[in-house]
Formats: sequence, structure tokens, C-alpha cells
Amino acid sequence: MGNLVRVLIGLAALAFVLAVVTHFAGPLLSTQPEAYSRASTNLALLAIALVLTYGNTASARRPL
Repeated sequence: MGNLVRVLIGLAALAFVLAVVTHFAGPLLSTQPEAYSRASTNLALLAIALVLTYGNTASARRPL
């Protein structure tokens, strides 16, 4: 589950960077910056929901 959360966070960061770039450079593939911004927010919220739902399972596997 931790890998999925990391992938979602990485995709959210990429979407945020695309939103900033398209804001200053113009639409990319006929997509407005707001679409990338919304995608970034939605991916980040999915990552947060997964962490809150399943918790940090990586620490549960470590021996004491």
C-alpha cells in the first residue's frame, strides 16, 4: 500500500508542476492549468485517504 501512496503523491506533484508550467506557457495539449490543478488535488486527497484508511503498514512489519 505504501508504494501506491508514493505513486499517487508523485503523480500529484507532476500534475502540480504541469499546472504551473501551463499557467505561464499557455495550454498544453489544449488543457487548461485548472484541469492539472484539480487532478493534483484529487490525487493528493486519494493518497491521504489511503493513509488514513490503511495506516502505515510498513512499520507494522518491522520487528522490535
